[in-house]
Amino acid sequence: MDNLLAILLVVLIGWFWLDSLRAREIAVGICQAACRRQEVQLLDQAIALRRLGLSWRAEGLKLRRVYRFDFSEEGTGRRSGYLVMRGMALEDLSFGLPTRIEDA
Repeated sequence: MDNLLAILLVVLIGWFWLDSLRAREIAVGICQAACRRQEVQLLDQAIALRRLGLSWRAEGLKLRRVYRFDFSEEGTGRRSGYLVMRGMALEDLSFGLPTRIEDA
């Protein structure tokens, strides 16, 4: 019984690790594309996990991850934004910048 519990724990830790790597990879891609659309520079080409939790909605129970990233508008200075992933899907993305109005 102890061996079965130990094997289950190792499998669970392995799944969590692989799931976290995949979610981070997707989040980095989303963040890079959003930075290009906003015409800002993603600094350090990295994002950092700030919070991890569980989210229960109609679709079921999923891991909710909040990532923070740094960007620069003009190549100088540093601003922070955040990205929220629920499972492997984007839930929220914020640069903390005013919305740009495009001229028609």
